[in-house]
Amino acid sequence: MRKLLLGMMLMGTLTVGAQTKDGGISKQMLQQIEKQNAPTPSDRALRNALASNAIDALAKNQKNAGALDTYFSVETKKQSITNQKSSGRCWMFSGLNVLRANFAKRTDSLKVTFSQDYLFFYDQLEKANLMLQGVIDTGKKPIDDLRVQFFFHHPLNDGGTFCGVADLTEKYGLVPTEVQPETFSAESTSRMSRIIASKLREFGLELRKMVAEGKKAKDIQQRKTEMLSEVYHMLVITLGEPVKEFTYAFRDKNGKALTPAKKYTPQSFYQEVVGDKLNGTFIMVMNDPRRDYYKTYEVEYDRHTYDGHNWKYLNLPMEEIEQLAIASLKDGRKLYSSYDVGKQLDRQRGYADTENFDYASLFGTTFNMNKAERIATFDSGSTHAMTLTAVDLDAQGQPLKWKVENSWGADSGHQGCIIMSARWFREYMFRLVVDKQYVSEKLLKDYEQKPIMVMPEDPLFLLDE
Repeated sequence: MRKLLLGMMLMGTLTVGAQTKDGGISKQMLQQIEKQNAPTPSDRALRNALASNAIDALAKNQKNAGALDTYFSVETKKQSITNQKSSGRCWMFSGLNVLRANFAKRTDSLKVTFSQDYLFFYDQLEKANLMLQGVIDTGKKPIDDLRVQFFFHHPLNDGGTFCGVADLTEKYGLVPTEVQPETFSAESTSRMSRIIASKLREFGLELRKMVAEGKKAKDIQQRKTEMLSEVYHMLVITLGEPVKEFTYAFRDKNGKALTPAKKYTPQSFYQEVVGDKLNGTFIMVMNDPRRDYYKTYEVEYDRHTYDGHNWKYLNLPMEEIEQLAIASLKDGRKLYSSYDVGKQLDRQRGYADTENFDYASLFGTTFNMNKAERIATFDSGSTHAMTLTAVDLDAQGQPLKWKVENSWGADSGHQGCIIMSARWFREYMFRLVVDKQYVSEKLLKDYEQKPIMVMPEDPLFLLDE
């Protein structure tokens, strides 16, 4: 009993010492803080207002809340708005939006939408394999190694990039939405992902043990195949079994069949609607002011399939990215693009502008970080992919505003779209996927230089969806 009492007294002494250690909030410091924050009548009024109102409602800049200018001098053809619901599949929705827009432009009258559920099935299966094979590859490293922790920390997710769209569609093809519609788990991914992720971590420990015990490579691969079979079963239960063959007739926007019904496999349907491989036809460009421009970077392990392509991008100033986007839009081609969509977005109006909300005045402070500083401190990054569809240009050909098709449903924002001011675009736009035909020889040459490798823990990629 005396030992227990002495132990408790010692712990109490250590706790008190920790609280008064230099760098902690001392009693004197707290008194100084409180003295400098004596409530004013204005503070009391704000406190009362915030007790029953949302911060954005009080910070909304009324001078910036006028009628929304919806005119665009350059605009691609409109298409139906999609809805990713409670999932992080914006990358897939935007990528497939681009593919169906390219098909509509090429065929003029034929319309089609692609099944996200079908492609998501193989995305999750491939990511499971990427995790398990990564665990095998790093099996001799300690469990607290940064790369080992990466695989166990992120065994499965529903985020991604356009590289995933390219790799997955080339490998597994495409099917129409009608052939494999969405399921509840596709539209609400969190529970399914958590359960499969937990199983993958369990599998990962078993594979590490096999590596540590010196098991033969073929035996390890055989066990991994058995593990993936269990994952496949879990995916079939939640997403449905992937379609292998189907009959389909292309229709116009009014639903009238324009071609005879024909049998397809997902791969033959891909050839019909996309054609040749996507990889090699586009480049991804990024605006990251922390790093040198006109240099190519590659994000290690930021891919969807183990045998696929890492995310590789050319870092460019915003002015260069804007010109690439304008060239594509003028030719009627939509683009995959990504943003920090949560910053200064008026969701009800569907308008993104740096002056939408005046948080500085509301809280009596300033927010002065620039784009590079926001990225470096994890304050901003690429959080959401959307399909760039329009730009409004001034007399000198400079952008005034932009428009994207979003994947939050037709009732969100401005008819399912978001209009972005030019100043917001420069601050919160991060990457663009552009067809090589709109890229200069110089930039194509820059893109082909040996990439500088970047780790996935980088602040700009941790937030990625």
